Amino acid sequence: MFDLITIGDSLVDIFFIIDEGNSNCSLDKKKKKLCFNYAEKMCIEHSTHAIGGNAANVAVGARKIGLKTAIITEIGDDINGQVVVDTLQKAGIDLSLVQIHENKETRYSVVLNYQSERTILSYHAERTYSLPTLPDTKWIYYTSLGKNFEKLQKQLIAHLKKNPDVKLAINPGSYQISQGLSSIKKILPFTTLLIVNKEEAAKIAGKTAKTNTRTLLKTLAAQGPTTIVITDSTRGSYGYHNEEMLHMPPYPIEAKARTGAGDAYTSGFLSATVLSKPLDTAMMWGTANAGGVIQEFGAQKGLQKKSQIKNTLEEHQDLHPSTL
Repeated sequence: MFDLITIGDSLVDIFFIIDEGNSNCSLDKKKKKLCFNYAEKMCIEHSTHAIGGNAANVAVGARKIGLKTAIITEIGDDINGQVVVDTLQKAGIDLSLVQIHENKETRYSVVLNYQSERTILSYHAERTYSLPTLPDTKWIYYTSLGKNFEKLQKQLIAHLKKNPDVKLAINPGSYQISQGLSSIKKILPFTTLLIVNKEEAAKIAGKTAKTNTRTLLKTLAAQGPTTIVITDSTRGSYGYHNEEMLHMPPYPIEAKARTGAGDAYTSGFLSATVLSKPLDTAMMWGTANAGGVIQEFGAQKGLQKKSQIKNTLEEHQDLHPSTL
């Protein structure tokens, strides 16, 4: 029996940390633009790489907290694929459900980091997804997949119908929301936990980006999920469960990079939920875990153990969720 099985693409993230001394590089947060001159040589402070993908990040985060975790993912038999396998093995993730495609590439991303914000250039390797026979598990976490994800999702819904005791958490990826939103909406009635950022929440709810968070939470709840979390960058997170709506501010932790903060929040929140913690505690666990990741480059290096999360909560006892 697993506590959690995650489903989603795995990849290798290659990080380039841009030197903030570059005079011809600027960041416009309001317009969401990273600007530098065409054909100009840019200086970087350093580069590094790490495995990524929501499914891998949440699997590793949950395992570090103490859950028995497996992953369903498809990778190529290239060097990047081997990096993914090695990293997940070292983290203690069960790999029996991983599918390796011969003579295929593994997904990868180039992450440009400037002033603690990240811009991602992503390569999606083509896949034909299929759900393997699943072992017993308490929870499934379903997240980012690319083109042709609908087949696997139909198989997942059929599995949930046959196994009503299995709980589902979802965090749809960018492709699923932009190109397969109607399909994603079909799985919401089978969803126990929906975690999205505010922009994603607005798209799924059919609202504008200026819609207030209370309206977004209620609209999403009407589509089926029992519990909903909306993350909103430095403004914190918002939670909904049984008509209760809470807001959790971020802990005052300086950020080196924000890549993986959302996945760290998810693994903290989801792990607390699997362990039967209430909504407010789960939000604090998620916030603490995200606070660890933003202090490091990469989505997994700063993931917290349960003891570290509890220490963070003790250090910031004055910060806790409040009624929205």
